Amino acid sequence: MPVAVWILISGLDDLFITMVGFATSRVRFPWPSSGDLKSAAEQPIAIFVPLWHEHRVIGRMLEHNLAAVRYGNYHVFAGVYPNDTPTLRAVELQAAVHPKIHTAICPHDGPTSKGDCLNWIYQHMRAWEARHGTRFRVVVLHDAEDLIDPESLRLINWFSRDYEMVQVPVLPLATAVKEWTHGLYCDEFAEYQRKDIPVRQQLGGFLPSNGVGTGFGRDALERLADGRNGRPFDPACLTEDYETGYLLHELGCRQIFLPVRFRENGPTATREFFPRGARAAISQRTRWVTGIALQSWERHGWRVPLSQLYWFWRDRKGLIGNLLSPAANLLFLYGAGSYAFSTGHPSAWHLGSHIPPWLAGSCRLTLAIAALQTGVRARSAALIYGWKFAAGVPLRMVWGNLVNFAATAMALWEFGNSRRRGGGLAWRKTDHMYPTALATSGVRYQPLLKNPIPDVASRAAAGEFY
Repeated sequence: MPVAVWILISGLDDLFITMVGFATSRVRFPWPSSGDLKSAAEQPIAIFVPLWHEHRVIGRMLEHNLAAVRYGNYHVFAGVYPNDTPTLRAVELQAAVHPKIHTAICPHDGPTSKGDCLNWIYQHMRAWEARHGTRFRVVVLHDAEDLIDPESLRLINWFSRDYEMVQVPVLPLATAVKEWTHGLYCDEFAEYQRKDIPVRQQLGGFLPSNGVGTGFGRDALERLADGRNGRPFDPACLTEDYETGYLLHELGCRQIFLPVRFRENGPTATREFFPRGARAAISQRTRWVTGIALQSWERHGWRVPLSQLYWFWRDRKGLIGNLLSPAANLLFLYGAGSYAFSTGHPSAWHLGSHIPPWLAGSCRLTLAIAALQTGVRARSAALIYGWKFAAGVPLRMVWGNLVNFAATAMALWEFGNSRRRGGGLAWRKTDHMYPTALATSGVRYQPLLKNPIPDVASRAAAGEFY
């Protein structure tokens, strides 16, 4: 009974977001014209790329993106650790060829945390500015596995005139349908980027940074740094991107998410690979749950304005929902199976005879909401990856419930242990891949009812990062 009530409440919450998304889907976003983007004065932009054991991918990432980006006034600062010699050499090799690339060496051995590495990149950028008598107006974050959209810097340059944080969409690259774990990321990001975040923006919620494809106004970062001894990013937070987005909103900084917009060759988005195996996905999601739900709760509690309290609820409800979902799936399968079996026998449905009428109605409503939400996710995935891929959404949702259950249980266990011991939380790193030049040239997103984008994972190089 408690499980059914909780799932209904959570389902109604998701239904509310879906209905708002439907109601606001016709709201026109103020996109600039192509001519406006090209003619706009280019502000100096610094791109931060924090690295750890990325020597197998960083060279290709820098070469591809420097050739693809349609923007001139930018520099790349790659953060490396002195004990990561292969990555250091790979960056220095690129820096020797490309004057826009600069090596930012942390003063201590790694790995530490992404936030710590970003802070040292920030300090190196300031030193570079002092030597060259210039000042970057915008800082953009990217990772070693990113395919930067050619238009993203122009868009960030345009919107950063009015906003202190600009977020470009992030979409996973396509893999084969059989790749259930990576396909789960495709489903979730498609729905999150097309529905959840736009609705959050419409309702005035704070916008978490995605950690990549995020442009920060320089003045906003300095406000964060002034309150943290010169460190704009929290080195102790496992999800510094989420924390930074929240703190900027608290400071009154304007934030904007650029919705997914389709062009002839696909949507404007940062593209990358996500974990393809269950173990790597659980590890990454353990960090997400720990940082977004547990550390955020510990740091900020629920002492926020009512308008933001709701978003804390949505970001943290997975602590309960993720643990209950597998049980709900099993209960549904048992109920459906036993009902089907009873239809051919004179005996009554055993489970149904033990359910009070009000709970039966609640279960039917929950089932209807779940079916609707599955359809919404499938349509979001189909718009980007095609209907053939989207047909697997129902099965991947069940698989996702198991992955999220394991990640949430692991996060609660590790967080509880760290607090009992009085120690810090261990940093979890994720293996990443970068497409080869051949695969990159073949990456195309297709709209609804067209063929899905090709699987390029088999032509990718592996790396390791935060």
